[in-house]
Amino acid sequence: MYLKGLLILIFCSCFSLNFFAEQFIYQDSAKVKKNRLIVVGGTTTLLLGSSYYYLQNVWWDEKQIDFHFDAGADLKYALNVDKAGHFLGGVQASDAFSSALTWGGINKKKSLLYGAFFGSALQLGIEIKDAYAPYWGFSKWDLLSGSFGSFWPFLQSKNEALEAINFKFSYYKHSNTYWDLEAERNKDIGSMAWQDDYPNQTYWASFDLNYFLNTKRWPEWLNVALGFGLDESQYIDAYNRKKGGNNELYMGFDYNLKKMFKKNNSPIVKEIKHWLNYFHFPAPAIRLSPDLEFYLLFL
Repeated sequence: MYLKGLLILIFCSCFSLNFFAEQFIYQDSAKVKKNRLIVVGGTTTLLLGSSYYYLQNVWWDEKQIDFHFDAGADLKYALNVDKAGHFLGGVQASDAFSSALTWGGINKKKSLLYGAFFGSALQLGIEIKDAYAPYWGFSKWDLLSGSFGSFWPFLQSKNEALEAINFKFSYYKHSNTYWDLEAERNKDIGSMAWQDDYPNQTYWASFDLNYFLNTKRWPEWLNVALGFGLDESQYIDAYNRKKGGNNELYMGFDYNLKKMFKKNNSPIVKEIKHWLNYFHFPAPAIRLSPDLEFYLLFL
């Protein structure tokens, strides 16, 4: 359930590793590559170990119970918006780890495959821990969505059409619904706990129209995206569970930052553009469901 917090730490670590490596290490000898792989392995081990210690004392600190599967509540409390989060988290973890391996000298094809298995294994570890937590359980749907996301960069390398589809995230706190519902359940949630604030999150699939329409007339940096979210109509039932709510579906424009700013391709800028491209920036959009609404700039 708390995969995204761990993935953020991994993402930041691998991004920093790649960022500074591009700037300060230019040699390409076998010795340097071996040293780079040692750095990648050591950094990943240290990060995973410290993250596990943190999560064990913050999120898994309740008295453990026997291994059990989730009974289906996770399909209701966020209406599967969390599954989109697991998918995107898997994409980012796989991307970050495979990028670090590529920097370490592993060829791109193998790096993508290793990244896919790394992201899947990470998701499996989280689910095994959840399986002993009294309020959660092993969620096969979380595992499947996170693993599918982990294999997405590898699948993109095998299929040109998939390369024209990218997944993104946007967050804007326009509602206090999440905090109000948690307070109703007598839970004190910090003001910065955005990772489970699903009513304010939107996940996007961004499509390169030039590729799918086989044309050059459309601006190459302007994509069309489909968004998926959760409205503010959930409530707490008699058993202290979140119920109800509606999924939100959007259609809007999206920007491909790599093509929008393609003139500057220094190593630093390329790295920044790559990771910023995981975010959906404000753009015109239409909400298609549960009701129709136009946004001049959807945040």
